[in-house]
Amino acid sequence: MTDPAALSPVRIDLPDGRQVTHRDVSANGARFHIAELGDGPLVLLLHGFPQFWWTWRHQLAALADAGYRAVAMDLRGVGGSDRTPRGYDPANLALDVTGVIRSLGEPDAALVGHDLGGYLAWTAAAMRPKLVRRLAVASMPHPRRWRAAMLRDARQTAASSYVWGFQRPWLPERQLTADGGALVGRLIRDWSGPRLPEDAAVETYQRAMCIPSTAHCAIEPYRWLVRSLARPDGVQFYRRMKRPVRVPTLHLHGSLDPVARTRSAAGSGEFVEAPYRWRLFDGLGHFPHEEDPAAFSTELVNWLKDPEPDR
Repeated sequence: MTDPAALSPVRIDLPDGRQVTHRDVSANGARFHIAELGDGPLVLLLHGFPQFWWTWRHQLAALADAGYRAVAMDLRGVGGSDRTPRGYDPANLALDVTGVIRSLGEPDAALVGHDLGGYLAWTAAAMRPKLVRRLAVASMPHPRRWRAAMLRDARQTAASSYVWGFQRPWLPERQLTADGGALVGRLIRDWSGPRLPEDAAVETYQRAMCIPSTAHCAIEPYRWLVRSLARPDGVQFYRRMKRPVRVPTLHLHGSLDPVARTRSAAGSGEFVEAPYRWRLFDGLGHFPHEEDPAAFSTELVNWLKDPEPDR
Protein backbone atom coordinates (compact mmCIF):
# COMPACT_ATOMS: atom_id res chain seq x y z
CA MET A 1 0.00 0.00 0.00
CA THR A 2 1.27 3.47 -0.88
CA ASP A 3 2.47 5.66 1.97
CA PRO A 4 -0.44 8.03 2.84
CA ALA A 5 1.98 10.95 2.89
CA ALA A 6 2.77 10.32 -0.76
CA LEU A 7 -0.91 10.73 -1.67
CA SER A 8 -1.12 14.36 -0.60
CA PRO A 9 -0.91 15.57 -4.24
CA VAL A 10 -4.24 13.83 -5.03
CA ARG A 11 -6.33 14.55 -1.93
CA ILE A 12 -6.90 18.18 -2.79
CA ASP A 13 -9.83 20.57 -3.01
CA LEU A 14 -11.34 22.26 -6.04
CA PRO A 15 -9.70 25.40 -7.48
CA ASP A 16 -12.58 27.57 -6.24
CA GLY A 17 -11.84 26.43 -2.68
CA ARG A 18 -14.85 24.17 -2.47
CA GLN A 19 -14.09 21.09 -0.41
CA VAL A 20 -14.84 17.70 -1.88
CA THR A 21 -15.27 14.62 0.29
CA HIS A 22 -12.31 12.29 -0.09
CA ARG A 23 -12.77 8.69 0.93
CA ASP A 24 -11.89 5.14 -0.03
CA VAL A 25 -14.33 2.44 -1.13
CA SER A 26 -13.75 -1.26 -1.68
CA ALA A 27 -14.69 -2.92 -4.96
CA ASN A 28 -13.56 -5.88 -7.04
CA GLY A 29 -10.86 -6.87 -4.56
CA ALA A 30 -9.18 -3.45 -4.34
CA ARG A 31 -9.50 -0.06 -2.67
CA PHE A 32 -10.45 2.99 -4.71
CA HIS A 33 -10.11 6.66 -3.86
CA ILE A 34 -13.08 8.86 -4.75
CA ALA A 35 -13.77 12.58 -4.60
CA GLU A 36 -17.43 13.42 -4.04
CA LEU A 37 -19.58 16.54 -4.17
CA GLY A 38 -23.33 17.10 -4.15
CA ASP A 39 -26.48 15.04 -3.63
CA GLY A 40 -28.90 13.45 -6.06
CA PRO A 41 -28.67 10.82 -8.82
CA LEU A 42 -25.15 9.42 -9.11
CA VAL A 43 -22.84 10.59 -11.89
CA LEU A 44 -19.55 8.67 -11.84
CA LEU A 45 -16.62 10.29 -13.65
CA LEU A 46 -13.67 8.28 -15.02
CA HIS A 47 -10.39 9.99 -15.89
CA GLY A 48 -7.94 9.17 -18.64
CA PHE A 49 -4.17 9.20 -19.14
CA PRO A 50 -2.00 10.86 -17.84
CA GLN A 51 -4.38 12.25 -15.25
CA PHE A 52 -6.40 11.34 -12.14
CA TRP A 53 -9.75 12.33 -10.61
CA TRP A 54 -8.81 16.03 -10.52
CA THR A 55 -9.31 16.32 -14.30
CA TRP A 56 -13.06 16.50 -13.48
CA ARG A 57 -12.73 19.39 -11.00
CA HIS A 58 -14.90 21.72 -13.12
CA GLN A 59 -17.56 19.11 -13.81
CA LEU A 60 -17.78 18.05 -10.16
CA ALA A 61 -18.87 21.56 -9.24
CA ALA A 62 -21.21 21.95 -12.22
CA LEU A 63 -22.91 18.62 -11.63
CA ALA A 64 -23.30 19.22 -7.89
CA ASP A 65 -24.85 22.63 -8.60
CA ALA A 66 -27.24 20.94 -11.06
CA GLY A 67 -28.52 18.53 -8.42
CA TYR A 68 -26.38 15.45 -8.92
CA ARG A 69 -24.19 13.34 -6.67
CA ALA A 70 -20.94 13.80 -8.58
CA VAL A 71 -18.20 11.28 -7.84
CA ALA A 72 -14.81 11.17 -9.56
CA MET A 73 -12.83 7.99 -8.93
CA ASP A 74 -9.17 7.22 -9.38
CA LEU A 75 -8.74 4.19 -11.61
CA ARG A 76 -6.83 1.17 -10.37
CA GLY A 77 -3.16 2.00 -9.92
CA VAL A 78 -3.57 5.78 -10.19
CA GLY A 79 -4.07 8.68 -7.79
CA GLY A 80 -5.15 7.47 -4.38
CA SER A 81 -6.32 4.00 -5.46
CA ASP A 82 -4.58 0.69 -4.87
CA ARG A 83 -1.62 -0.21 -7.05
CA THR A 84 -2.19 -3.91 -7.57
CA PRO A 85 0.28 -6.18 -9.40
CA ARG A 86 -2.31 -7.25 -11.98
CA GLY A 87 -5.88 -6.58 -13.13
CA TYR A 88 -5.33 -3.91 -15.80
CA ASP A 89 -7.26 -5.48 -18.65
CA PRO A 90 -10.39 -3.48 -19.62
CA ALA A 91 -12.88 -6.13 -18.53
CA ASN A 92 -11.48 -6.13 -14.99
CA LEU A 93 -11.11 -2.36 -14.89
CA ALA A 94 -14.76 -2.04 -15.95
CA LEU A 95 -15.70 -4.33 -13.05
CA ASP A 96 -13.83 -1.89 -10.80
CA VAL A 97 -16.15 0.84 -12.04
CA THR A 98 -19.38 -1.10 -11.60
CA GLY A 99 -18.15 -2.36 -8.23
CA VAL A 100 -17.68 1.22 -7.07
CA ILE A 101 -21.26 2.02 -8.11
CA ARG A 102 -22.50 -0.76 -5.86
CA SER A 103 -20.15 0.19 -3.03
CA LEU A 104 -21.63 3.69 -3.12
CA GLY A 105 -25.02 2.14 -2.40
CA GLU A 106 -26.56 3.19 -5.71
CA PRO A 107 -28.68 1.06 -8.05
CA ASP A 108 -27.04 2.62 -11.12
CA ALA A 109 -25.07 5.61 -12.36
CA ALA A 110 -24.61 7.88 -15.31
CA LEU A 111 -21.06 7.09 -16.43
CA VAL A 112 -18.87 9.87 -17.82
CA GLY A 113 -15.47 8.81 -19.14
CA HIS A 114 -12.57 10.51 -20.90
CA ASP A 115 -9.79 8.80 -22.86
CA LEU A 116 -9.06 5.48 -21.09
CA GLY A 117 -11.95 6.25 -18.74
CA GLY A 118 -14.15 6.52 -21.82
CA TYR A 119 -12.94 3.14 -23.04
CA LEU A 120 -13.89 1.65 -19.68
CA ALA A 121 -17.24 3.45 -19.71
CA TRP A 122 -18.07 1.90 -23.10
CA THR A 123 -17.02 -1.47 -21.70
CA ALA A 124 -19.02 -1.19 -18.47
CA ALA A 125 -22.16 -0.15 -20.36
CA ALA A 126 -21.89 -3.26 -22.53
CA MET A 127 -20.93 -5.68 -19.76
CA ARG A 128 -23.14 -4.46 -16.90
CA PRO A 129 -26.02 -2.58 -18.56
CA LYS A 130 -28.29 -2.71 -15.49
CA LEU A 131 -25.79 -0.59 -13.53
CA VAL A 132 -25.41 2.13 -16.19
CA ARG A 133 -28.27 4.62 -16.48
CA ARG A 134 -26.68 6.81 -19.13
CA LEU A 135 -23.31 6.97 -20.86
CA ALA A 136 -21.17 9.96 -21.84
CA VAL A 137 -17.79 9.44 -23.48
CA ALA A 138 -15.20 12.07 -24.42
CA SER A 139 -12.20 11.66 -26.72
CA MET A 140 -12.47 7.89 -27.16
CA PRO A 141 -14.04 5.72 -29.87
CA HIS A 142 -16.00 2.60 -29.03
CA PRO A 143 -13.47 -0.20 -28.31
CA ARG A 144 -14.23 -1.99 -31.56
CA ARG A 145 -13.85 1.25 -33.53
CA TRP A 146 -10.56 1.91 -31.72
CA ARG A 147 -9.25 -1.58 -32.57
CA ALA A 148 -10.23 -1.25 -36.22
CA ALA A 149 -8.62 2.18 -36.52
CA MET A 150 -5.40 1.04 -34.85
CA LEU A 151 -5.09 -1.89 -37.25
CA ARG A 152 -6.33 -0.33 -40.49
CA ASP A 153 -5.86 3.45 -40.33
CA ALA A 154 -2.23 4.49 -40.72
CA ARG A 155 -3.00 7.99 -39.46
CA GLN A 156 -4.60 6.70 -36.26
CA THR A 157 -1.69 4.30 -35.78
CA ALA A 158 0.70 7.26 -36.05
CA ALA A 159 -1.45 9.38 -33.73
CA SER A 160 -1.27 6.60 -31.16
CA SER A 161 2.52 6.35 -31.31
CA TYR A 162 2.72 6.82 -27.55
CA VAL A 163 0.70 3.61 -27.09
CA TRP A 164 3.19 1.67 -29.19
CA GLY A 165 6.03 3.24 -27.21
CA PHE A 166 4.51 1.96 -23.98
CA GLN A 167 5.15 -1.62 -25.07
CA ARG A 168 8.81 -1.37 -24.09
CA PRO A 169 9.70 -2.62 -20.60
CA TRP A 170 10.60 -0.12 -17.84
CA LEU A 171 11.80 2.72 -20.06
CA PRO A 172 8.39 4.40 -20.42
CA GLU A 173 7.98 4.46 -16.63
CA ARG A 174 11.34 6.14 -16.22
CA GLN A 175 10.54 8.67 -18.92
CA LEU A 176 7.21 9.60 -17.31
CA THR A 177 8.77 10.28 -13.91
CA ALA A 178 12.04 11.90 -15.04
CA ASP A 179 12.56 15.57 -14.16
CA GLY A 180 9.53 15.65 -11.89
CA GLY A 181 7.16 14.28 -14.51
CA ALA A 182 8.13 16.75 -17.23
CA LEU A 183 6.95 14.39 -19.97
CA VAL A 184 3.44 14.42 -18.50
CA GLY A 185 3.36 18.17 -18.93
CA ARG A 186 4.58 17.96 -22.52
CA LEU A 187 1.98 15.35 -23.42
CA ILE A 188 -0.89 17.36 -21.95
CA ARG A 189 0.21 20.53 -23.74
CA ASP A 190 0.87 18.73 -27.04
CA TRP A 191 -2.50 17.00 -26.95
CA SER A 192 -4.46 20.15 -26.09
CA GLY A 193 -5.86 22.60 -28.61
CA PRO A 194 -5.01 26.33 -28.65
CA ARG A 195 -6.41 26.76 -25.12
CA LEU A 196 -3.42 25.44 -23.22
CA PRO A 197 -3.85 24.30 -19.62
CA GLU A 198 -2.65 26.44 -16.77
CA ASP A 199 0.84 25.68 -15.47
CA ALA A 200 -0.53 24.95 -11.99
CA ALA A 201 -2.86 22.27 -13.38
CA VAL A 202 -0.05 20.63 -15.34
CA GLU A 203 2.17 20.61 -12.27
CA THR A 204 -0.59 18.86 -10.32
CA TYR A 205 -0.65 16.02 -12.86
CA GLN A 206 3.13 15.81 -12.86
CA ARG A 207 3.26 15.41 -9.07
CA ALA A 208 0.57 12.74 -9.15
CA MET A 209 2.43 10.71 -11.79
CA CYS A 210 5.54 10.73 -9.59
CA ILE A 211 3.79 8.89 -6.73
CA PRO A 212 5.65 5.56 -6.53
CA SER A 213 4.39 2.84 -8.93
CA THR A 214 1.86 5.14 -10.59
CA ALA A 215 3.65 5.36 -13.94
CA HIS A 216 3.89 1.57 -14.25
CA CYS A 217 0.22 1.05 -13.35
CA ALA A 218 -0.94 3.85 -15.66
CA ILE A 219 0.84 2.21 -18.60
CA GLU A 220 -0.31 -1.36 -17.99
CA PRO A 221 -3.79 -0.96 -19.60
CA TYR A 222 -2.16 0.24 -22.82
CA ARG A 223 0.22 -2.70 -22.84
CA TRP A 224 -2.76 -5.03 -22.62
CA LEU A 225 -4.61 -3.22 -25.40
CA VAL A 226 -1.78 -3.77 -27.87
CA ARG A 227 -0.47 -7.16 -26.76
CA SER A 228 -3.94 -8.66 -26.70
CA LEU A 229 -4.86 -7.69 -30.25
CA ALA A 230 -4.02 -11.17 -31.53
CA ARG A 231 -4.23 -13.12 -28.26
CA PRO A 232 -7.24 -15.28 -27.34
CA ASP A 233 -8.16 -13.05 -24.37
CA GLY A 234 -8.16 -9.99 -26.61
CA VAL A 235 -10.18 -11.68 -29.33
CA GLN A 236 -12.68 -12.80 -26.71
CA PHE A 237 -12.93 -9.31 -25.24
CA TYR A 238 -13.59 -7.63 -28.58
CA ARG A 239 -16.14 -10.31 -29.39
CA ARG A 240 -17.93 -9.47 -26.14
CA MET A 241 -17.88 -5.82 -27.14
CA LYS A 242 -20.14 -6.60 -30.10
CA ARG A 243 -22.91 -6.49 -27.52
CA PRO A 244 -24.70 -3.18 -28.20
CA VAL A 245 -24.99 -0.37 -25.69
CA ARG A 246 -28.66 0.04 -24.81
CA VAL A 247 -28.62 3.26 -22.78
CA PRO A 248 -28.77 6.87 -24.00
CA THR A 249 -25.27 7.87 -25.06
CA LEU A 250 -23.57 11.24 -25.47
CA HIS A 251 -20.33 11.19 -27.47
CA LEU A 252 -18.13 14.27 -27.10
CA HIS A 253 -15.02 15.02 -29.13
CA GLY A 254 -12.62 17.87 -29.87
CA SER A 255 -12.17 18.66 -33.55
CA LEU A 256 -8.42 19.13 -33.05
CA ASP A 257 -7.84 15.97 -31.02
CA PRO A 258 -4.40 14.67 -32.14
CA VAL A 259 -4.66 11.41 -30.16
CA ALA A 260 -8.06 9.98 -31.09
CA ARG A 261 -8.86 11.18 -34.60
CA THR A 262 -12.38 12.42 -35.26
CA ARG A 263 -12.66 9.89 -38.07
CA SER A 264 -11.85 7.10 -35.61
CA ALA A 265 -14.43 8.22 -33.05
CA ALA A 266 -17.23 9.09 -35.45
CA GLY A 267 -19.37 6.11 -36.24
CA SER A 268 -19.29 4.66 -32.75
CA GLY A 269 -23.04 5.07 -32.74
CA GLU A 270 -23.32 1.85 -34.75
CA PHE A 271 -22.74 0.05 -31.45
CA VAL A 272 -25.52 1.93 -29.64
CA GLU A 273 -29.12 0.72 -29.80
CA ALA A 274 -30.49 3.73 -27.91
CA PRO A 275 -30.58 7.50 -28.40
CA TYR A 276 -27.08 8.55 -29.47
CA ARG A 277 -25.90 12.16 -29.64
CA TRP A 278 -22.61 13.17 -31.27
CA ARG A 279 -21.15 16.53 -30.22
CA LEU A 280 -18.01 17.89 -31.87
CA PHE A 281 -16.33 20.83 -30.11
CA ASP A 282 -14.73 23.05 -32.71
CA GLY A 283 -11.21 24.21 -31.90
CA LEU A 284 -10.65 21.90 -28.92
CA GLY A 285 -8.13 19.10 -28.52
CA HIS A 286 -7.97 15.92 -26.48
CA PHE A 287 -9.17 17.47 -23.20
CA PRO A 288 -12.43 19.30 -24.05
CA HIS A 289 -13.64 19.10 -20.43
CA GLU A 290 -10.61 21.12 -19.35
CA GLU A 291 -10.02 23.26 -22.42
CA ASP A 292 -13.56 24.68 -22.36
CA PRO A 293 -15.10 23.44 -19.11
CA ALA A 294 -18.12 25.73 -19.28
CA ALA A 295 -19.21 24.51 -22.72
CA PHE A 296 -18.50 20.88 -21.86
CA SER A 297 -20.33 21.03 -18.52
CA THR A 298 -23.32 22.79 -20.08
CA GLU A 299 -23.58 20.13 -22.79
CA LEU A 300 -23.29 17.34 -20.25
CA VAL A 301 -25.78 18.72 -17.72
CA ASN A 302 -28.36 19.62 -20.36
CA TRP A 303 -28.15 16.12 -21.81
CA LEU A 304 -28.43 14.47 -18.39
CA LYS A 305 -31.53 16.51 -17.64
CA ASP A 306 -33.13 15.83 -21.03
CA PRO A 307 -35.81 13.17 -20.37
CA GLU A 308 -35.85 12.11 -24.01
CA PRO A 309 -32.43 12.65 -25.61
CA ASP A 310 -32.73 12.52 -29.37
CA ARG A 311 -30.75 10.18 -31.58
